[in-house]
Amino acid sequence: MEDIVASTQNTSAIQLLIDQIEKVIRGKRNQIELVITTLLAGGHILMEDNPGTGKTVLAKTLAQCISGELGNDHVVFKRIQFTPDLLPMDLIGSHIFDDRTKEFVFKKGPLFCNVLLADEINRASPKVQSALLEAMAEHQITAGDATLKLEKMFFAIATQNPIEMEGTYMLPAAQLDRFFMKIFFGYVDETTELNIYKDYLNISKNLVDLEQVLSMQAILQLQAQSEEGYVHQEIIKAVSNIVRATRTHPEISLGASTRSGIAFLRCLRAYALVKGRSFVIEDDVKDLARPVLEHRLIYRNKEGKLNALNGIIKKEIERLAKMKLTA
Repeated sequence: MEDIVASTQNTSAIQLLIDQIEKVIRGKRNQIELVITTLLAGGHILMEDNPGTGKTVLAKTLAQCISGELGNDHVVFKRIQFTPDLLPMDLIGSHIFDDRTKEFVFKKGPLFCNVLLADEINRASPKVQSALLEAMAEHQITAGDATLKLEKMFFAIATQNPIEMEGTYMLPAAQLDRFFMKIFFGYVDETTELNIYKDYLNISKNLVDLEQVLSMQAILQLQAQSEEGYVHQEIIKAVSNIVRATRTHPEISLGASTRSGIAFLRCLRAYALVKGRSFVIEDDVKDLARPVLEHRLIYRNKEGKLNALNGIIKKEIERLAKMKLTA
């Protein structure tokens, strides 16, 4: 009974967070759920699309809903605007001379936070990307001879414009592999866009007036609960089959790593929790396969990019559909 009550409370907390975000972000329920899924899976997310589609606003809205001093903890939010002239020390921090102690002391940079918005991440040089890579991959930062641990909860939300746009750099494959998901924001439908135009003043006011609805402790508890979600052995096999098939497909030159398979499973468990379930279903695999795997693959041609992963996913979903999965 206690487990049922706790599960209901957690589902309500997630729904409260979604409702709060939708006060500002209209017509993007799926993207909101995927961002929260990545947070609960303990990963990082990359959002790509043209300027003006709401990527940064979604990131700021989520951060505002979970950053603050609710409860006994303090969730710290930082935003970094990535530019071509950005230096690693602008992220990590630097040693400065203290006149009082006559010693150099380390002044921490914005990476020492709980929620990081890396805005237009692909406008910074590869040298800067390498500084962010260690933080994302190992939850630590190396400054000189010292290695400094980040907070237990470190969630990076990165936005980027399409690589075809002027002034952008391709993110290295090793860094892309650290993002649990990459999602495309896209434009809203005609009706939603018209409603945004009619109500944009209230939407702007809502962004200013948003309140923190989840504490850090609540988020850590939700992350722990998501790890307990049940995944049928055949679904685990499906994840393995999909990941391995990307390595042998003739139209894919670089397939998915084992790390991506682990990230896939963690996202599946978190997504089930976001959907109000304690178990993963076949549709979850179909919903998450592309956001989790697409950005990790390198294709031989445009046709492969359009069809290869879809074919792999379809084959496994059809296999699962023929089976009656039970605990």
